[in-house]
Amino acid sequence: MTDTTIEPTPSTRLLRIQEVAADTGLTPRAIRYYEELGLLAPAARSDGAYRLYDLEDLERLRFIRGLRDDAGFSLAEIGQLLEDEQARTRNRQSFRATSDARERRAIVTDALDRIDRQVASIQRKIDRLQAMIVEAEERRSHLAGHLADIDAGREPSHGPEAHLPRANGGAAR
Repeated sequence: MTDTTIEPTPSTRLLRIQEVAADTGLTPRAIRYYEELGLLAPAARSDGAYRLYDLEDLERLRFIRGLRDDAGFSLAEIGQLLEDEQARTRNRQSFRATSDARERRAIVTDALDRIDRQVASIQRKIDRLQAMIVEAEERRSHLAGHLADIDAGREPSHGPEAHLPRANGGAAR
């Protein structure tokens, strides 16, 4: 995308940054920051040098926000995912444009490498989330043990062995 002046046509509705911010739930500052990082480039600039965004830009910003907010990806990870998506489009075009088996093999190999990297990144995210779930469940168990102690008229235990069954049937202290 380049910084060009484009007059909107009926089929190309261009929005200013404030409109895009309102539509996506992002701040204008965040949108400009994504532009600085290379995650986004405005579709055009107005005569007054205002950034102008099209529907594709809106979708890209929604995708970035979803990856950031819903999936917890860092902006660096998002940048890599967006680059991989652009490469996928280029690979598809290159694959269709050639009939050379070696070129096609190289294109498919590149695509597979990118997918493997994406899967590994997503798996690391899943592993981190699973560890967080285990920690939260341990905290829940610990607090449930405190409730059991309180309900049994015992002073809640605080050590690492708290709430483990003891030989005499009481909680460890």
